[in-house]
Amino acid sequence: MTEGMTEGMNTAGIDAYLSRLGVEQPARPTVDALRELHLRHLRTVPFENLSIHLGEEIVLDEKRLLDKVVQGRRGGFCYELNGAFGALLAAIGYDVTLLAARVYGDGGRLGIPYDHLALRVRTVDGGDRLADVGFGAHCHLPLAFGERGEQEDPGGTFRIVEAGADPAGVRGGHDRVEAADLDVTRNARPVYRLEVRPRALDDFTAGAWWHSTSPASHFTRSLVCSRVTEDGGRITLSGRRFTVTAPDGTRREREIGTDEEVLGVYRDRFGIGLDAVPTVRGTGHGG
Repeated sequence: MTEGMTEGMNTAGIDAYLSRLGVEQPARPTVDALRELHLRHLRTVPFENLSIHLGEEIVLDEKRLLDKVVQGRRGGFCYELNGAFGALLAAIGYDVTLLAARVYGDGGRLGIPYDHLALRVRTVDGGDRLADVGFGAHCHLPLAFGERGEQEDPGGTFRIVEAGADPAGVRGGHDRVEAADLDVTRNARPVYRLEVRPRALDDFTAGAWWHSTSPASHFTRSLVCSRVTEDGGRITLSGRRFTVTAPDGTRREREIGTDEEVLGVYRDRFGIGLDAVPTVRGTGHGG
């Protein structure tokens, strides 16, 4: 049984989603098939917060998310991307559970409840995996959920450890933690604290509202559109600053001058067709 998902996608919806990703439907819900789907999603569907600045409502309804990502050929942020991806995985035979997480911020402080949505995905041949196509710069491939050692990934070195443990796996600290909570780390730095209790998509409505409306949310204060490239690097458009990050981490940045050029980058590099350049609310300019 798939936890937290709704009635599911029909055959046409599955075909359209897979067509966008450029992959065939896997014969079985295996680890290798999940790895391919995860990577293709990161390369094809951008992590972006443009709806917030275009005045578009963010609705955590499975059909609305699929319409945006598949038919509208847009991206989104965690609730949208992992919500849509989870629906696809469930429809093609994976056992999917929605999980809530709180993101580590400055000074090691944890974010709001339902700060982030991630996926626990059960395969037929390799146990459970932590899938996350909605965090921006993160793992390129799903992580082994039950593995507590280092996991090497094109996006860095990851670990899933008991909450409150240091990056070496030693339990410590003074934060109140639940016995089942897990910390996900990247390159020995904590990324987010993951709860293992199954959640439903509706549970994340307040978190999505906060991130799309609060002046304290970094999503309301900046523009971002980003995706993984075929060589394992990343391209990012933040307002008018276009950044190309190579697989080794070296970066090249340039400022884009005209609105026409900005719209061209959205169209040609991210596959997003816009009528007007998004601007950060209250500033009147992009970025």
